[in-house]
Amino acid sequence: MSYSRIKSFAKINLALNVTGKNSRLHKIESIVGFVSLYDVILIKEIQSKKHIISFNGKYSKNIHKKNTISKLLNILEKKKLITGHKFEIKVNKHIPSKSGLGGGSMNAANILKYLIKKKFTNPSKGQLSSICKSVGSDVALGLNSTFTILKSNNQIKEFKNCKKLYVLIVKPSFGCSTKDIYSSVKKFTKPRFNKPSKKMFSFDNLKKLNNALEAISLSKFPKLRNIKNFLEKSSNKSFVRMTGSGSAIVAYFKSKKLCDDVKKKFSRKYKNCWCKVAKTI
Repeated sequence: MSYSRIKSFAKINLALNVTGKNSRLHKIESIVGFVSLYDVILIKEIQSKKHIISFNGKYSKNIHKKNTISKLLNILEKKKLITGHKFEIKVNKHIPSKSGLGGGSMNAANILKYLIKKKFTNPSKGQLSSICKSVGSDVALGLNSTFTILKSNNQIKEFKNCKKLYVLIVKPSFGCSTKDIYSSVKKFTKPRFNKPSKKMFSFDNLKKLNNALEAISLSKFPKLRNIKNFLEKSSNKSFVRMTGSGSAIVAYFKSKKLCDDVKKKFSRKYKNCWCKVAKTI
């Protein structure tokens, strides 16, 4: 049996608010998009007593044996939703880890989507929601790689055909711990995205918003603040915002030329930082 090839796109938080906390997790709302940066997943069914999962590529180091993919498969097996099926899965990692780009969660989401599409599993709507929550808080966002608004009550509203943006994604050599960043959250904001609309994705509206986790990450890592300041000074026709809990920072542009110009400036200044021009999808 030949491998099926899956593109697992990176997720970006164009805006993010922390609206509260329950006994286990913080409650957030977010405007979410996906960009043309992706991991490549190869998957096929095999005759074996166990699944075989491997990672390769620049960002495959330090991925634990217990990862989002193994967690997903274990959950499906415990719920007897893939009885009798074993898979070999190879992931070529292009999305940096600990960046706020959701690489691991999106890998799990896309594999789950594939297994459903190919009828290896058929979870109910309730089971699907439970599986996603058990694997990771943002896995459900990756089931459809499109512009999305996550409401404070955890409901998801998807939008098609939003205007595309060019993005310059930059990441220093270090990552941010999601747990550490969220543990420093002291203030909550009232929900602002509970009446989602396509207008929220306009460049002018997005420019007015923010990421509530950004100030925490910038205070913990002064280099991130320097990077953001440099990107903001390099072009006054963009807006610059951290995604997720960091450490990736994203500059947003209406044109590819502006994006490419700022990338050249950034690469000259920060030679040891990873950077990538991409486009929302």
